[in-house]
Amino acid sequence: MAAVNSSLNTEASPAYPNVRKIGVSDLFDVLAKGFRDFLAMPTSSIFLILIYPIAGLIFLRLTFGYDLLPIVFPLVGGFALVGSFAAIGLYEMSRRREQGLSTSWEALNTFSRSRIRTILILGAVLMVIFVAWLIAAMTIYQSTFGNWTPSSFMEFRRQLFGTPNGWTLIIVGCGVGFLFALVALTIGVVSFPMLVDRDVGVATAVTTSARAVAANPITMALWGFIVAGSLLIGFITFLVGLAVVLPVLGHSTWHLYRKVVEH
Repeated sequence: MAAVNSSLNTEASPAYPNVRKIGVSDLFDVLAKGFRDFLAMPTSSIFLILIYPIAGLIFLRLTFGYDLLPIVFPLVGGFALVGSFAAIGLYEMSRRREQGLSTSWEALNTFSRSRIRTILILGAVLMVIFVAWLIAAMTIYQSTFGNWTPSSFMEFRRQLFGTPNGWTLIIVGCGVGFLFALVALTIGVVSFPMLVDRDVGVATAVTTSARAVAANPITMALWGFIVAGSLLIGFITFLVGLAVVLPVLGHSTWHLYRKVVEH
């Protein structure tokens, strides 16, 4: 046990930073700052996050056969679970711009191996949550519709909104999805920006993130709805909107971290 504690102490800061209480007005402020970051660095931001629209278009293309149609919504919702990890580069860009440093691609290659390892470990945790969500979503679907495969998008929509099984799927699926989203938000909303900003361990970053959520339950819940609503807008615009929504959310998350965690 002593050896384990010694290992943890060498990896993480022994003192946890203080967290602040913030309000709704602070969320508007971080969104405004995130949008300004995006306008100042639009090309780099879009390139960093371009994988999301591309991946989404591939998923939509796969559904033309309709056999994968039931998994589209879980995949779309799952993007929010891993978004805090995918936006690592955006946090660093906002951090460097905030300090008046270069935001060129060459300047972004500044992470040490130990910090990269820590970020990847926490990213792997979110990927496990993402996979678990997909498994849960497909289990819920099979428990309500069995092995039924929709013959068209219109038929799937009719079954989803016009039958008791469809509404069961919606209610149970959204409820379970909310729990997964809550876990991902608690773990990642502050931890990934913190790992970019400070050389700390996973335990310190995750604990600080959980404390930030606990200190601001309503505000953080509202932030989660803002993220979910923004992603929905991005997807209903045939994913093109994600090229703007995702960078803005990524930059804004950095500024949210700066407001919540004392320096």
